[in-house]
Amino acid sequence: MPQSGKQAHLKKKLKSPTDVPVGEMIDIVGECFQVQQVFQLISVVAPVSSTVLITGETGTGKELIARAIHNASPRKAAPLVKVNCAALPPALFESELFGHEKGSFTGATERRIGKFELANNGTLFLDEVGDLPPDLQVKLLRAIQEKEIERIGGKGPIKVDVRIIAATNRNLQSDVDNGRFRRDLFYRLNVFPVFLPPLRDRKEDIPLLAFHFMRKYSDITGKKVRNISSKVMKQLLAYRWPGNIRELEHCIERNVLLSDGPAIKIVDLAVNEKRHTREFPQDGYLKTFEENERDHILHVLHHCQGKIYGAGGAAEILKLKVSTLNSKMKKLGIKKKTIIQ
Repeated sequence: MPQSGKQAHLKKKLKSPTDVPVGEMIDIVGECFQVQQVFQLISVVAPVSSTVLITGETGTGKELIARAIHNASPRKAAPLVKVNCAALPPALFESELFGHEKGSFTGATERRIGKFELANNGTLFLDEVGDLPPDLQVKLLRAIQEKEIERIGGKGPIKVDVRIIAATNRNLQSDVDNGRFRRDLFYRLNVFPVFLPPLRDRKEDIPLLAFHFMRKYSDITGKKVRNISSKVMKQLLAYRWPGNIRELEHCIERNVLLSDGPAIKIVDLAVNEKRHTREFPQDGYLKTFEENERDHILHVLHHCQGKIYGAGGAAEILKLKVSTLNSKMKKLGIKKKTIIQ
């Protein structure tokens, strides 16, 4: 399947009267009607500073869309700063977003610049914003509304010029109706909504995506895989992809590595099904205490970028002695190289 022509065709279709630099969107692959609508929305909203709310299931590419909007905007020379709201410990929320002054609390050994200040003149990407608890929603709303923040221990407000892009896999309107998400914050975020369809609703894009990932991982790994058999393609098209594009990418990466010839001729989707069964235990599978403990420690370590001790380190967040945490990591087989930096 000759994909180079399709990529050129895709880039051509993305051009718009607003002269948005659509070349920055090169990693966004898709030709179905729903995706073309998303491209059109990006071209409309990128040149301005309106707040964007990206919704869609896990793995549909919300961060990629946020990056495309930022890179096609007048703010592209300034930072795009990401905050994972689901991984933000409540005790560190204000320090993480707004910063703190040296000596403002125990452990504040130096001044810290928060994410809002880091994103000044740029874009702040609030990923998984629907997972923020209500008390933290209030603090976020105030910062967005007032366009100013105050460091913990600071002497006054600091004006910030930040473009907000938020993303969630939750139904925020339903959460608002059920009292789980603040209505005023929802209205502040939902200025320009962008919905990303699940992969099962855009099956015509599966061949395009599969070949895109095949080329990508062939180049990365040095393998000379150049084709996907018709049998494998039928399997890819028949599968429902609960993990969406991210799952498809990992599937193709795995099978490029396993391939011993110029084509992917076998694909084991049972591996994907088993993984989702473990993540969603509708069949009765429940994780052991040790599995849950290991997952939680890894989650905190990822958030801390591998930092174990000191202010903002994993030991502080988990409220464990450093020696105790190191002992648990050794027992659970958690090594530094397994932590995503």
